[in-house]
Order: sequence, then C-alpha cells, then structure tokens
Amino acid sequence: MGKNIIVIGCQWGDEGKGKIVDLLAERADIIARFQGGANAGHTIIAAGKKFILHLVPSGIIHQGKYCYIGNGVVLDPFGLIEEMEFLKNEGISCAGRLFISSATNLVLPYHKLIDGIEEKKRSGSSIGTTLRGIGPAYKDKVDRCGIRFCDLFNQQRLQEKLELQKKLKAEYFDKSDDIRANIEIVYRDLMKISPIMKPLIADVSYELEKHKKEGKSILFEGAQGAMLDIDLGTYPFTTSSNTTVGGALTGLGIGPKMIDEVVGVVKAYTTRVGSGPFPTELTNEIGRQLQTIGGEFGATTGRPRRTGWLDMVTLRHACRINGVEKLAITKLDVLDDIDKINICNAYRLNGQLIEQAPLDLGDLWNVEPVYMEFDGWKSSTTGMTKFGDLPANARKYLDYIAHELGAEISLVSTGPGRQETIVV
Repeated sequence: MGKNIIVIGCQWGDEGKGKIVDLLAERADIIARFQGGANAGHTIIAAGKKFILHLVPSGIIHQGKYCYIGNGVVLDPFGLIEEMEFLKNEGISCAGRLFISSATNLVLPYHKLIDGIEEKKRSGSSIGTTLRGIGPAYKDKVDRCGIRFCDLFNQQRLQEKLELQKKLKAEYFDKSDDIRANIEIVYRDLMKISPIMKPLIADVSYELEKHKKEGKSILFEGAQGAMLDIDLGTYPFTTSSNTTVGGALTGLGIGPKMIDEVVGVVKAYTTRVGSGPFPTELTNEIGRQLQTIGGEFGATTGRPRRTGWLDMVTLRHACRINGVEKLAITKLDVLDDIDKINICNAYRLNGQLIEQAPLDLGDLWNVEPVYMEFDGWKSSTTGMTKFGDLPANARKYLDYIAHELGAEISLVSTGPGRQETIVV
C-alpha cells in the first residue's frame, strides 16, 4: 500500500470505516480527520472493548499515534471533552497526541436548537438530520459568521462574535426560553473549557506537510459516505460537507500529491440512515434479517438503518468521483445464511437501461433496480483470515464486485474484531 492513504466510504455512510481506519492506523504514524462532525460515529472493537468515537480520529486507540482534526470538521467542543474523558477512563490519553486546526468551526448549543426547529419546519420533507447542529454550523461557516477554534482564546473577539449571533439569529432566540439560546451562558461555558482546549490548537496544514517531509506515513479519515456528499451525493438528502477525496484537500489544507492511495470501504450490502432515495431497499424479512444480524443501528443516534441489496450503480459513481484503487469489503459474514443474494447491476429509468448514476440523482426515486442473482454460500465466514478459506460462492461474489468497480480488494472484514479480517 502507498505511504499516505485516504479511507473513503463508498455508500451512504456506516460502511465500517472505523474498523478499517483502526486496522490501517497500525501502519501509519499520523491520522487526520478532514470533515463532518459529531453526527458520525465510528465503532471500533479492540481487545474486547467497544469504542464509539464521534470526533477524535479512530487512530487514537493506538498508542504513540498523532491525531489531527482539520478545518473541514465542525467541532462540538463540549462533546470533544466528553469523548476525551471517556478515552482517559479507558486508559487512552489524548494529551500531546491530539491537535485541532485553529480554523475549525465550532458547533455550539444554539446550532442544535436551530437544527431541531428547522427540521420541524420541513415536516413531510424532513432530511433526517441527527439534530447535532451540523448543518447550522456549516451554514454559519459559509455565511462567514461562524465561531472558530482560535476564537476560544481571544475573549473580546469571542464576545463580539456571539453578540453578532444574537442579532443574526433573533428569530430563533428572542421567543425561546431554551437555555441553548442564552448567549451569555454559551460564552461562560466556553470560557470554562478554553484552558483545556488551548494545548490542542495547531496549524494542521503546516504540521502535516512537516510530517510528510520527515517521511512519516499519514492516514486520512473522513466521516459519512460518498453518496452523502453535499455536492455529489443524493442532494438534498446529504450531509453538509464534502465527504469525498476533495474534502480532504480543503478540509486539511493539503495538496493532491500528499495522497498516495485511495481505499474505498464497501459494505457487502447497502444501508442508509434517515430520509432519501434508496433504490435497492428491502422492507421484507430479508431486510429485517440484515438489520438484525448486521446490528444495523446508528452509532450516533441508535436509529435503525434501512437495509438493501448491494447497489453497483451508486458504487460506480462513488468509486469514480474518488479515484478508488483498493476496496475494503465489510460485513461479509452478515450474508452467510442467505440462500439467494442479489446485486443491482443497472437501473431501468423511463424504459431505458442505465449502468451509471443518472445525471439528476433525484431520479433515484424513480429508478427500477435490475438485479443479478448469486447463490449464497450458506456457511459461516465469521472470523476467517485467509481469502482462500472463503466458500467458493463468497469468493465469486467478491470477485464480481472488484471486477465491476475496476479496483482490487485489499481487505475483507469477517466480523467486528480487529483480528476478524482477511488481508489480501
């Protein structure tokens, strides 16, 4: 594998990126998170312990690794402190190992209040947001009125920016008795945590370039998946940031030559949380079986995930826009007991057969999936560590995916634990 690797989710998130990043972090010196916020949850199982991380890069679990949070992330500082405390109680210290870009925008309590209000306004056309304040924080960033990480250490500027928030958001604040609308309390609470945050501030772009020159290997970690990208995903049913490779460049302040290899993470079937089109969705017994056996419940919200067959059309789109060269296939073992397994290889749209995503991704509401049927393997793959030990039908299933996407399979996950992995 290349020295500097980026891990990209190729579906609607929840592909198992946390485990893949955790595995690859063993070989990396630096792990850098480039977008998203606490609306994402990466689940890692190591030494029998389960870690669910929302903001701290997954590589923190490995002692001696340095972790960076880039300017493309929107950071809930209070949530970060909770996460750092959780890790500390598990014997994992972030001190001297975790650093945050001075330009990172903050998610503050009033963003969560606004998120809830706006989602209610959408009523029947709700997006299915996690209500973590992510969208409103990114909106402030684009509107050039956001509170940045560096503002925590300039009291006068922070006060002035928060006073501006009172004016800009009067429609939300003036009629609300919600404590999250009280700017004075927000300021007071930020001042309390400012000394804890001060040692974390860094020029992440400069630090990553320095590490590169020193010959260190860097692992780039995102959140959500390519089909949730604000520009290239199923808009408006997306997240509020660029989840693709381009998001890493702008979200960390790095050039394209810093990335040596793109690893796309693909779940062996498809899931989606929240609203939005899902052509291969299964609402029958098989869908419920995938949900139950796969433990398909959101790491952040606990919401049940919608489940369906693997969709090669959206995967072709995701692999193309990210330049995916290697594949990490996750949750293969969830399909062990299914007799007949379908893969959507094309869509029928307005009577026409198409193998690429439609120009208007809104048309995904109207497509009819065209399936290829594969025989299941009807035997356990759980815990397997050698590709050759997989049942013939499982290998056939994986080979088809790799051939269609024009990428090599480098990892196959056969269970949630680190050791339950095939390295190809």
